[in-house]
Amino acid sequence: MQPINHVAGRAYPFGRKNVDTDVIIPAHWLKTVTREGLGRGAFEAVRKEPDNVFDDPEYAGAPIVIAGDNFGCGSSREHAAWALLDMGVTCVIAPSFSDIFSGNAFKNGILTVALPQLAIDRLMEVARTDPIEIDLETQTVTTQFQDRWSFEIDPFRKHCLLNGLDEVGMTMAQGDAIGAYESKARDALPFLAKTLATVG
Repeated sequence: MQPINHVAGRAYPFGRKNVDTDVIIPAHWLKTVTREGLGRGAFEAVRKEPDNVFDDPEYAGAPIVIAGDNFGCGSSREHAAWALLDMGVTCVIAPSFSDIFSGNAFKNGILTVALPQLAIDRLMEVARTDPIEIDLETQTVTTQFQDRWSFEIDPFRKHCLLNGLDEVGMTMAQGDAIGAYESKARDALPFLAKTLATVG
């Protein structure tokens, strides 16, 4: 997982409320056995609409999505986070998020920022012409027009995102402690080591 500290650039001014995971990535894309290429299917139904923001070259490669209330509701598919990452999105700003989507986003290195609707309205306006900046260290969202909002984030999630630690990374970071415990367990419980060797 790539560390996140500072996300800056253009943002997709999407703004819709109650966008579920089937809108983010339709079910027929879930047959894939790899995460690569899911960005092509992201917001497929929205992309069929004329003049949609996701196919507008003005926002090509934007790392931020500005969304409406209850973003990521619906099913628990982790593919929604994978699809966003594959299209280059590393931050979603909305008034609120589905808990399951927010958890999946965090585990895959996407920062979800919850801001009041008034802030979302202003960011939608700015996003149409200018970049937006998110600083995770200071927990702020800013624009070049002196707009500034603070956001809350769980300290554990902040630590993991800043350091690029997913569940595997967190386990690997404890390698020395795990090795010491296993060595001690072998000495204290030699019969267990023999049992494991037999099973293996």
